[in-house]
Amino acid sequence: MVEPSTLTQVEILEGLTAKQLEHIAAISHEVEYSQGAMIFRENMPGDNMYIVLDGEVEIQVDPRILGADLPTDSKPEPITVIRRGQSFGEVALVDEGVRSASALCASERAHLLAIPREAFLQVCQKYPAIGYRVMFNVAADLAGRIRTTDFMLRGRLLVGPICIKLSLLSRAGADRYGAVPCVC
Repeated sequence: MVEPSTLTQVEILEGLTAKQLEHIAAISHEVEYSQGAMIFRENMPGDNMYIVLDGEVEIQVDPRILGADLPTDSKPEPITVIRRGQSFGEVALVDEGVRSASALCASERAHLLAIPREAFLQVCQKYPAIGYRVMFNVAADLAGRIRTTDFMLRGRLLVGPICIKLSLLSRAGADRYGAVPCVC
Protein backbone atom coordinates (compact mmCIF):
# COMPACT_ATOMS: atom_id res chain seq x y z
CA MET A 1 0.00 0.00 0.00
CA VAL A 2 1.25 3.46 -0.89
CA GLU A 3 2.03 5.77 2.02
CA PRO A 4 -0.84 8.27 2.45
CA SER A 5 1.76 11.06 2.89
CA THR A 6 2.84 10.42 -0.73
CA LEU A 7 -0.64 11.46 -1.85
CA THR A 8 -0.37 14.97 -0.39
CA GLN A 9 1.39 16.08 -3.60
CA VAL A 10 -1.37 14.78 -5.92
CA GLU A 11 -3.41 17.53 -7.58
CA ILE A 12 -6.78 15.78 -7.64
CA LEU A 13 -6.46 14.76 -3.98
CA GLU A 14 -5.76 18.31 -2.87
CA GLY A 15 -7.85 19.33 0.14
CA LEU A 16 -8.22 15.83 1.61
CA THR A 17 -7.25 15.24 5.22
CA ALA A 18 -4.63 12.67 6.26
CA LYS A 19 -7.41 10.28 7.31
CA GLN A 20 -9.21 10.73 3.96
CA LEU A 21 -5.94 10.05 2.11
CA GLU A 22 -5.63 6.81 4.07
CA HIS A 23 -8.97 5.68 2.62
CA ILE A 24 -7.75 6.42 -0.92
CA ALA A 25 -4.43 4.66 -0.27
CA ALA A 26 -6.28 1.59 1.05
CA ILE A 27 -8.18 1.07 -2.24
CA SER A 28 -5.26 1.85 -4.53
CA HIS A 29 -2.50 -0.35 -5.87
CA GLU A 30 0.90 0.50 -7.29
CA VAL A 31 1.89 -0.51 -10.82
CA GLU A 32 5.07 -0.02 -12.83
CA TYR A 33 5.62 0.25 -16.55
CA SER A 34 8.76 0.32 -18.69
CA GLN A 35 9.37 2.82 -21.47
CA GLY A 36 7.04 2.30 -24.42
CA ALA A 37 4.65 0.02 -22.50
CA MET A 38 0.96 0.67 -23.18
CA ILE A 39 -0.97 1.44 -19.99
CA PHE A 40 -4.30 1.51 -21.77
CA ARG A 41 -5.56 1.87 -25.34
CA GLU A 42 -7.96 4.36 -26.86
CA ASN A 43 -11.46 3.01 -27.43
CA MET A 44 -11.09 0.26 -24.79
CA PRO A 45 -13.16 0.07 -21.59
CA GLY A 46 -11.68 1.88 -18.61
CA ASP A 47 -12.09 1.00 -14.95
CA ASN A 48 -9.07 2.66 -13.30
CA MET A 49 -7.83 6.18 -12.82
CA TYR A 50 -4.07 6.59 -12.52
CA ILE A 51 -1.80 8.92 -10.59
CA VAL A 52 1.85 9.35 -11.59
CA LEU A 53 4.07 8.79 -8.54
CA ASP A 54 7.25 8.90 -10.61
CA GLY A 55 8.12 9.06 -14.31
CA GLU A 56 6.14 10.33 -17.29
CA VAL A 57 3.14 9.09 -19.25
CA GLU A 58 2.32 10.23 -22.78
CA ILE A 59 -1.32 10.60 -23.73
CA GLN A 60 -2.02 10.16 -27.43
CA VAL A 61 -4.91 9.89 -29.86
CA ASP A 62 -5.02 7.80 -33.00
CA PRO A 63 -6.84 9.48 -35.90
CA ARG A 64 -7.22 6.07 -37.58
CA ILE A 65 -9.81 5.11 -34.95
CA LEU A 66 -12.22 7.51 -36.62
CA GLY A 67 -12.06 5.34 -39.73
CA ALA A 68 -11.15 8.28 -41.93
CA ASP A 69 -9.20 7.84 -45.14
CA LEU A 70 -5.75 8.67 -43.90
CA PRO A 71 -2.30 7.99 -45.29
CA THR A 72 -1.07 4.49 -44.46
CA ASP A 73 1.79 5.94 -42.45
CA SER A 74 -0.59 7.77 -40.08
CA LYS A 75 0.27 7.14 -36.46
CA PRO A 76 -0.99 8.15 -33.02
CA GLU A 77 -0.42 11.80 -32.13
CA PRO A 78 0.83 12.79 -28.65
CA ILE A 79 -1.40 15.38 -27.00
CA THR A 80 0.20 15.78 -23.56
CA VAL A 81 2.66 14.34 -21.06
CA ILE A 82 1.53 13.58 -17.51
CA ARG A 83 4.13 13.93 -14.75
CA ARG A 84 4.57 13.30 -11.04
CA GLY A 85 1.51 14.29 -8.99
CA GLN A 86 -0.78 14.45 -12.01
CA SER A 87 -3.56 12.05 -12.90
CA PHE A 88 -5.03 10.58 -16.05
CA GLY A 89 -7.93 8.32 -16.90
CA GLU A 90 -10.23 10.20 -14.51
CA VAL A 91 -13.23 9.89 -16.81
CA ALA A 92 -13.28 6.18 -15.86
CA LEU A 93 -14.37 7.31 -12.38
CA VAL A 94 -17.35 9.15 -13.82
CA ASP A 95 -18.69 6.80 -16.48
CA GLU A 96 -18.22 3.32 -17.85
CA GLY A 97 -17.45 4.47 -21.40
CA VAL A 98 -14.39 3.71 -23.48
CA ARG A 99 -11.06 5.50 -23.21
CA SER A 100 -10.84 8.68 -25.28
CA ALA A 101 -7.05 8.36 -25.69
CA SER A 102 -4.19 5.92 -25.16
CA ALA A 103 -1.58 6.17 -22.42
CA LEU A 104 1.95 4.84 -22.63
CA CYS A 105 5.06 5.03 -20.50
CA ALA A 106 7.21 7.89 -21.84
CA SER A 107 10.12 7.65 -19.39
CA GLU A 108 12.54 4.84 -18.58
CA ARG A 109 9.93 3.68 -16.08
CA ALA A 110 6.69 5.01 -14.69
CA HIS A 111 5.55 4.27 -11.16
CA LEU A 112 1.78 4.73 -10.99
CA LEU A 113 -1.03 4.43 -8.50
CA ALA A 114 -4.17 2.80 -9.89
CA ILE A 115 -7.53 3.62 -8.31
CA PRO A 116 -10.27 1.19 -9.34
CA ARG A 117 -13.62 2.75 -10.19
CA GLU A 118 -15.82 0.42 -8.11
CA ALA A 119 -13.68 0.73 -4.98
CA PHE A 120 -13.56 4.50 -5.37
CA LEU A 121 -17.37 4.70 -5.70
CA GLN A 122 -17.74 2.62 -2.53
CA VAL A 123 -15.45 5.02 -0.64
CA CYS A 124 -17.49 7.95 -2.00
CA GLN A 125 -20.72 6.39 -0.74
CA LYS A 126 -19.28 5.71 2.68
CA TYR A 127 -17.43 9.06 2.89
CA PRO A 128 -19.27 11.65 0.76
CA ALA A 129 -16.80 14.40 1.68
CA ILE A 130 -14.03 12.45 -0.10
CA GLY A 131 -16.21 11.99 -3.18
CA TYR A 132 -17.17 15.65 -3.23
CA ARG A 133 -13.57 16.93 -2.93
CA VAL A 134 -12.08 14.50 -5.46
CA MET A 135 -14.86 15.02 -8.00
CA PHE A 136 -14.58 18.80 -7.54
CA ASN A 137 -10.85 18.55 -8.25
CA VAL A 138 -11.44 16.23 -11.21
CA ALA A 139 -14.01 18.67 -12.63
CA ALA A 140 -11.57 21.58 -12.25
CA ASP A 141 -8.82 19.55 -13.95
CA LEU A 142 -11.10 18.49 -16.81
CA ALA A 143 -12.33 22.09 -17.24
CA GLY A 144 -8.72 23.19 -17.69
CA ARG A 145 -8.14 20.45 -20.25
CA ILE A 146 -11.31 21.42 -22.13
CA ARG A 147 -10.13 25.04 -22.24
CA THR A 148 -6.76 23.94 -23.59
CA THR A 149 -8.41 21.73 -26.21
CA ASP A 150 -10.75 24.57 -27.17
CA PHE A 151 -7.78 26.90 -27.60
CA MET A 152 -5.94 24.36 -29.77
CA LEU A 153 -9.04 23.70 -31.87
CA ARG A 154 -9.59 27.41 -32.42
CA GLY A 155 -5.98 27.73 -33.50
CA ARG A 156 -6.35 24.96 -36.04
CA LEU A 157 -9.61 26.38 -37.35
CA LEU A 158 -8.03 29.80 -37.76
CA VAL A 159 -4.69 28.63 -39.14
CA GLY A 160 -6.28 26.26 -41.67
CA PRO A 161 -8.25 28.93 -43.59
CA ILE A 162 -5.35 31.39 -43.36
CA CYS A 163 -2.95 28.81 -44.82
CA ILE A 164 -5.37 28.04 -47.65
CA LYS A 165 -5.63 31.74 -48.48
CA LEU A 166 -1.86 32.20 -48.25
CA SER A 167 -1.30 29.15 -50.40
CA LEU A 168 -3.66 30.47 -53.08
CA LEU A 169 -2.08 33.89 -52.86
CA SER A 170 1.44 32.55 -53.02
CA ARG A 171 0.68 30.38 -56.04
CA ALA A 172 -1.02 33.26 -57.85
CA GLY A 173 1.67 35.80 -57.10
CA ALA A 174 4.80 33.77 -56.40
CA ASP A 175 6.68 35.24 -59.34
CA ARG A 176 5.42 38.73 -58.69
CA TYR A 177 6.14 38.92 -54.93
CA GLY A 178 8.66 36.12 -54.45
CA ALA A 179 6.22 34.41 -52.06
CA VAL A 180 6.88 30.87 -50.84
CA PRO A 181 3.87 28.51 -51.09
CA CYS A 182 2.28 27.58 -47.77
CA VAL A 183 3.25 24.10 -46.58
CA CYS A 184 0.74 23.77 -43.74
